[in-house]
Amino acid sequence: MSLPPPALDRPALIVVDMQNDFVRRGAPLEVPDARLTLPTHQRLIAAFRAVPAPVLYTRFIATPEPSLLWNWSPQCAPPTSMCRPGVRRRYDDVQGERDAADVVDEIAPQPGDTLIDKYGYGAFHGTRLSDTLRQRGVRTLIITGTVTQICVEETAREAFHHGFETIVVADAVSSFAPDLHAATLKNFAMKFGWVENADDVLLRLRTIGA
Repeated sequence: MSLPPPALDRPALIVVDMQNDFVRRGAPLEVPDARLTLPTHQRLIAAFRAVPAPVLYTRFIATPEPSLLWNWSPQCAPPTSMCRPGVRRRYDDVQGERDAADVVDEIAPQPGDTLIDKYGYGAFHGTRLSDTLRQRGVRTLIITGTVTQICVEETAREAFHHGFETIVVADAVSSFAPDLHAATLKNFAMKFGWVENADDVLLRLRTIGA
């Protein structure tokens, strides 16, 4: 069953894990398709700031001590120490070093945006995200970022369980596995929320800022 998309009632944009160690060329867990979503991210972020509506970023932070995550992402361990704040790294598509955990320069957070650090896949678990959204009166979430079937999906499913109407933006999420990307979007739209393209979201967002 396909439900009509929800009204963008007090919306917020959540940009999931668009960090140097995932997005930059040559990154330890590079997702090449994430770079293709940067222009779409820029459009969405600019539109939300213009309304204005909240823009929130999440960062995956690797634990400094061994955890279950290290089993599936051994790059979290030294010497790579993926997504660990303070670790400086060079990438093939930018000059100079960057902090491994930072959001990429192209869509970097600005004053007034909110940054949520998390130590697992979902952005709600063990963070202040839910409280932050409710304090700002947010009712509808628009979710973008990477990786579709891991941190994006976990965050979007958690949003469902926290009672937020949630839209995943199909052309602003990315994966290293096209089959899992497609399956995740199909499954999410079946039972958890909505999947829309950025143009559709932006069209409805304009009516809020009008």
